Amino acid sequence: MDAELAAMAASGATTLVSLMVTDSWTHARALVGRFLARAGADTVTITGLDDARARLLLTGTAAEERAASGIAAEWQSRLCGLVEAGALTGEELSALGASLRRLTAAAGRPATVHNTVSGGTQHGPIVQAGTVTGLAFPPDPSPRRE
Repeated sequence: MDAELAAMAASGATTLVSLMVTDSWTHARALVGRFLARAGADTVTITGLDDARARLLLTGTAAEERAASGIAAEWQSRLCGLVEAGALTGEELSALGASLRRLTAAAGRPATVHNTVSGGTQHGPIVQAGTVTGLAFPPDPSPRRE
């Protein structure tokens, strides 16, 4: 196999593994699943995506890097096998890598938040945020009017 194709497969596999532990995994899985299906990969190969992610998520922090490296090597081998079998061209492999890198870049970017307040006077706080977790409001110190 050409060294350039092997490098593309390694890069794509590493990017794929990095996406396995992000919120973008659903999109990455769908993208790679479609790609593998077009390349004629069997369902075992496609199911292997979920198995690899499960193994990665089950590892402890200390073993995480070793597990990620092993899973990346496994997927590099699978991608190289598709290229060697003629089911995948270098151009297709490059396109897959580019798509995965775009997902990685999007996963690292905070979401854009657009809030609109309308409908009259608002009697209370307005919270603008992208993600709110563990929200707790203190009791209202003002007396209630009934």
